[in-house]
Amino acid sequence: MPAGTLIDLGATAKAAAADRIARMLAQRLPGGFVVNLGGDIATSGQLPQGGWRIGVEAADGHVLQVVTGSGQAFATSSTQKRTWTTGAATTRHHIVDPRTGTTADTPWAQVTCAAATALEANAASTAAIILGTHAPAWLAGHGIPARLDGLDGSVTTTPGWPVEDA
Repeated sequence: MPAGTLIDLGATAKAAAADRIARMLAQRLPGGFVVNLGGDIATSGQLPQGGWRIGVEAADGHVLQVVTGSGQAFATSSTQKRTWTTGAATTRHHIVDPRTGTTADTPWAQVTCAAATALEANAASTAAIILGTHAPAWLAGHGIPARLDGLDGSVTTTPGWPVEDA
């Protein structure tokens, strides 16, 4: 890496913080808790009757799907936020492919994953953006339930992703 290169641990630190806060709340207070730090969602404590209702939102804020969580964590990685336009009028996003050092070339607008922790869900959703068309098979092969929203409006899910609530 060139001198002066910085690594932003914001997403990873945010997910880890959500997990830690949820765990601390459950250790110190009665009840159940959902901690949402910018799309990194951790849960702890007692589940409400019927589970947690979690909305998967598009970059513009509208709800794409509501799923019922039964104690797992969720995280979404998006190519639609934190974007900029280069001098060549090419739109770039903040997720960098470590293999190339450039913005990940991906068919996904966003990927939402469920996992045991927000940190795991965040790592999986970011990896899926970078893996591009290989992401569904990789996620399924690792047993990670996910919803992948394509730039073309398509939706792909992997085994275990919650069915849409009515």
